Amino acid sequence: MKAFEYASPTSVDDALKHLTDSPSAEALSGGTDLISRMKDYVTSPARVVYLKDVKSLAGIAERPLGLEIGAGTRLVDVVANPLVAERYPALRQATLEVGTPQIRNMATVGGNLMQRPRCWYFRGGFGLLGRKDGKSLVRAGDNRYHAIFLTEGDALFVSPSSLAAPLVALGAQATILGPKGERTIPVEDLYRVPKSNEDRELTTAPGELLLKVSLPAAGKNGSYEVRQKQSHDWPLVMAAVNLKMDGDKVGDCRVVLYGVAPIPWRSAAAEKSIRGQVVSRDSAAAAAVAAAEGAKPLSMNGYKVALVRTAVKRALLVATGDRYWEEV
Repeated sequence: MKAFEYASPTSVDDALKHLTDSPSAEALSGGTDLISRMKDYVTSPARVVYLKDVKSLAGIAERPLGLEIGAGTRLVDVVANPLVAERYPALRQATLEVGTPQIRNMATVGGNLMQRPRCWYFRGGFGLLGRKDGKSLVRAGDNRYHAIFLTEGDALFVSPSSLAAPLVALGAQATILGPKGERTIPVEDLYRVPKSNEDRELTTAPGELLLKVSLPAAGKNGSYEVRQKQSHDWPLVMAAVNLKMDGDKVGDCRVVLYGVAPIPWRSAAAEKSIRGQVVSRDSAAAAAVAAAEGAKPLSMNGYKVALVRTAVKRALLVATGDRYWEEV
């Protein structure tokens, strides 16, 4: 990797200063993403700002209307937190499934949310759009793990954060600090679809720092993942749902998919299908079919359509305690 300056601040203010007064600075927390990008020369910052010594960025605190999780909180601490386990099982499950125990002991919530795409064309130096000589390497090449929604455009990678799906389903908010002050946005607004290789898929500006995510009071929620065999792999497809019940029927809901689009994909069709319904195997199956509407797979990833249907159906049933597929 290229030589770089190194800063190790102990306060948020100092961290922000180090991020903003360099022509090219990157924040380093667990390092499970940035270090590999630097080794591959995908990212070559002039300065690396180590955040692990900024203790105020880490921790989980109960608030009157929900829970607050610092961006520097390790994933292992999210998994171990009893309030997360009790109130936000979808978030805990998604966190538990990240990587290996060694990775969860290093990786942080902020790092997971702000990591860059795992697309091998991007990691190979061909930019976010994976293009060479004006042509899409993704469309012409191996696209088994790429998007099936929004594929009319040039951004065909999938959003890599497995924590984003449950957090978007929960309606979580992200607090960001930058040179212009502090702002709070929905977690889903951290992401966008880039139009060129010069764009970023993250909406944060240079020098901005993710401070925390705030979770509202939880309703019923559940998630289910369809994965590769190796335990450390990223999910192929994941669905996270958050249900707000009106009696025995769904009053409002969110259904969010991972692994299918360059942003966390909220399925309006699935939400419309299940809203006002009693969650049953039939209504969950109908919502699952709706969730796959509009999918336009690439040449090698059509299998994801079936995985979407399975993941959404099971996530909805998990939220109501029905795990019929586990019955002996």
